[in-house]
Amino acid sequence: MEIVGPIFEIAKMIFAPICKCCMYYKGANKYRRILRDKWRYLERRKSDTTSRMSAQLLPGKTARQEVEGWIQDVEKLNDEIEAIECEAGEGKCFSRARIGKLAFKKILEVEKLYQMGAFTDSLVIDPPPSNGEKMSTPTLIGENTAERVKEEIWACMLNDDVRKIGLYGMGGIGKSTVMKHINNCLLKEKNKFDSVIWVTVSKPLNVIQLQHDIARKLDLDLTKFEDVGERAAKLMAKLEDKNRYVLILDDMWEILTPEEVGIPEPNSANGCKLVLTTRLRDVCRGMSCKDIKMELLSKEEARKLFLEKMGYDVFNIPNLKLMAEEVLERCAQLPLAIVTIAASFKLLIDDCEWRDALVKLRKSVIRTNKTEEQVLEKLKFSYEQLKGEKLKQCLLHCALFPEDFKIKKQELVEHLIDEGIIERMESRQEEFDNGYLILRKLESACLLEGGNEFYRGEFVKMHDLIRDMVLNVASPQFMVEGHLGLKDFLDEGKWREDLVKASLMYKDISTIPPNVSPRYPNLSTLLLQGNRSLKNVPDSLFEHLYGLKVLDLSYTGIESLPNAVYSLEKLTTLRLRECGKLKHVSSLAKLTTLRKLDLGETGITEVPDGLEMLVNLKFLDLNAPKLKVMPPGILRKISHLQYLTVSWHSMETIVDEEEIASLKELETFAGRFDDVDKFSMYIRSLKNRRLASYQIRAGLLAGPERWWNSYRYSKRVILGKNNLRGGDESFVLPNDVQSLEINGCQDLRSLCDVPSLNHTSELQCVRLYGCRGIEHVLSSSSSCTLPLLQIEELELLNLSNLRGLFRIEKAASAWVPSDTFSRLKNIFLSRCSKIKKLFPLGLLLHLHNLEEISVRECNQVEEIIGEASDEEEEKEEEGMDTTKISLPKLRLLHLWHLPELKTICGNRKVIVCDSIEKICIFRCPKLKRLPLSLHLSNGQPSPPPSLQGIAADGQWWESLEWDCYNTKNALQPFFTDRAGIW
Repeated sequence: MEIVGPIFEIAKMIFAPICKCCMYYKGANKYRRILRDKWRYLERRKSDTTSRMSAQLLPGKTARQEVEGWIQDVEKLNDEIEAIECEAGEGKCFSRARIGKLAFKKILEVEKLYQMGAFTDSLVIDPPPSNGEKMSTPTLIGENTAERVKEEIWACMLNDDVRKIGLYGMGGIGKSTVMKHINNCLLKEKNKFDSVIWVTVSKPLNVIQLQHDIARKLDLDLTKFEDVGERAAKLMAKLEDKNRYVLILDDMWEILTPEEVGIPEPNSANGCKLVLTTRLRDVCRGMSCKDIKMELLSKEEARKLFLEKMGYDVFNIPNLKLMAEEVLERCAQLPLAIVTIAASFKLLIDDCEWRDALVKLRKSVIRTNKTEEQVLEKLKFSYEQLKGEKLKQCLLHCALFPEDFKIKKQELVEHLIDEGIIERMESRQEEFDNGYLILRKLESACLLEGGNEFYRGEFVKMHDLIRDMVLNVASPQFMVEGHLGLKDFLDEGKWREDLVKASLMYKDISTIPPNVSPRYPNLSTLLLQGNRSLKNVPDSLFEHLYGLKVLDLSYTGIESLPNAVYSLEKLTTLRLRECGKLKHVSSLAKLTTLRKLDLGETGITEVPDGLEMLVNLKFLDLNAPKLKVMPPGILRKISHLQYLTVSWHSMETIVDEEEIASLKELETFAGRFDDVDKFSMYIRSLKNRRLASYQIRAGLLAGPERWWNSYRYSKRVILGKNNLRGGDESFVLPNDVQSLEINGCQDLRSLCDVPSLNHTSELQCVRLYGCRGIEHVLSSSSSCTLPLLQIEELELLNLSNLRGLFRIEKAASAWVPSDTFSRLKNIFLSRCSKIKKLFPLGLLLHLHNLEEISVRECNQVEEIIGEASDEEEEKEEEGMDTTKISLPKLRLLHLWHLPELKTICGNRKVIVCDSIEKICIFRCPKLKRLPLSLHLSNGQPSPPPSLQGIAADGQWWESLEWDCYNTKNALQPFFTDRAGIW
């Protein structure tokens, strides 16, 4: 009996693996099925994660490495699962048990990865806090007056004995313009101040709103604190932590106690300054400021400005000279009046037109004796001189936005179309062209100020005096109050019977009383957007608003749409954009007059019932990230759509190519097709018809798409996990595509493998992500034609087999074609593990337009710019100087996490780049030289004039080897021991 035990154990050891082998053999198909099911859930989680990350990747932010690593692990596992399926497809009997075993193990790995992917926090890392916002600065008007004031303020900024400064003067005189110049100068004065905070204070003074505006600039959330004192304490604590800041309060109308708001008293201990602009000297003195007066222009400056805005010397035209002199005199040396009135008169040609306009100008000035009202009347003259009712109506609509608000041009034109100010035309393109023409005329008339910002795009804004004038004209049909809140809903005096348009946008309204039920039959527009704390809107608000046509609840916290809205039978526009807490919209069947429905970025999970009844719909945005499915058949019934966006982030909201093709009036489209075959089928269906703009995705993505710069390109295509080499004619791209992303397509060796690219005519940006087959971006083969050679932006991410940008075929010349990448402006590499040299010298010689080089986490990169080849050495001997590499437009150089990087451009070379602005070098331990070529000034090296800063590891900076020690001395003031600052 003693031997039975050991025999039993030996038997277990022998038979256990056999039993497991049998289990794997018998359960192979079951385990594969379970694996596929669990894998689908993991892919959905990855898709949701990449969508969230794309939405959060605003400029300056970077993805968390934990998240990127998780996505890469999912992609790697996907490859391993595909390998299992391939082996199973071969049907070999002896491998069945092995397949079952592998599938069983992968199930556990999938489950583990699924749990690890439950990211609850932000998926991106915020950039270091900004030291302030650079302002767009119009030219200072008045060389002597404005410059003198600027110099006086600047002297006070540098004077430690002056802690509070007040700039005062009448409206429209240029106070804010001067302070914007000061703001930008302060941002450069890093040794004196750490940060600059600019806040516009509108009238009447609202302490809660002011606290909110300051807190927003500090990334401080005060919405959960209702008590003013408690908010002040939180704000003061945040400001006391900052120290050495300048707080600029623009357009103050009342005296306030800083402590009441939560602003610490500026003193020598905290190194802070408080600066304000106001029309009232009493405000400066009441707040103990060093007051500085902004004077009117001198007569010479006024005359010069008038002639500049007229565009010709009107004083030399005999029959106009006397009238021009009187017009100039009536402008009273006020810059804003000169600019707007000159813009009105420059369009007049005949004597009779001048006489008629001058009579109107005289009348406008004698209507009142008060100085400020006289100014408004002068501005009103410019309004009345506008030719055409559309121009006036557009200006009136701009006044519905808050004071000093930067209104996106595209959004504004959309509003003008919704309001009927721009009449319906045959196409949206014609409507937009008309809208932009109107805005251009209003800018030419100096009644709107245009601008452009990197992330915001083109915008217009109104001077507060012009806004006051416009609202004066519009009253009483328009209701726009400075800071309407809860009490204003209870004040029936604010709501007049003849009210046509009411704007309560961006007022920080959190509650609307349930008994509010205004009776205004003429009210056609109600704008409530931007009140993010507003969770509930009562039915009673809409109970008697039978004539409502435009309702905007965008950017609010509403959780449901009031039932009364579904019965507004005259409603033509319903905007609910970015109502993230709105998860369900009831039947829209009664809203048959609706022409625009915007549900973009809402929380809805399904398409609203009754959508098919909206036969007049022209605009439909369903780009809701949680939308589960796009029901078939609906789009055919709303066939007049000109604009359609369907969520392309979800795996399930795939659009049917035949349905989309049936929309013959469609001009703007964003959505996702199942694969490239269906995408190509749709592109072929367009025939001679073109879309004005599109954002189209085909197939699943292997990783996150590039989101933040997408606004630059109105025609984008993203291809994910498709076979693009299946046949020369099987895959078709639109000829006018501007931005192309190829994401996870494994069959390509280079872009030259995609014949359809040769037919594109507007291609500017190419992004390759996770394409393991890519070895070179282009090759010297004849299949690469001009469109590919002349792209402007190139992004290469997670290309594990990338060897270089350009492949020289053996039969081809060793010298790179002269037009290769000749228009390239930006190049970005990340996690391309096999590339060793970014630019061969021969290629670099063509990159005269290069503005940005960014290389991150490429483990084998040794050179950014390679050493000269033998043929290039021969060129050098013939007279070409390759010791100096000219990059005349290079602005940014970012080199991060490159452990093998030894040189930027070789040991004997230097880079001439006078336009360089920022250099960031981080974790490049083998890099020992910063090869900038500096000009000599008085025998000493002088830094590039545009250089703003160099961020790097301090220890690395000190270990650098310099060709000339004076070079280090010249660059040292620009060095910051803090990588990642940009």
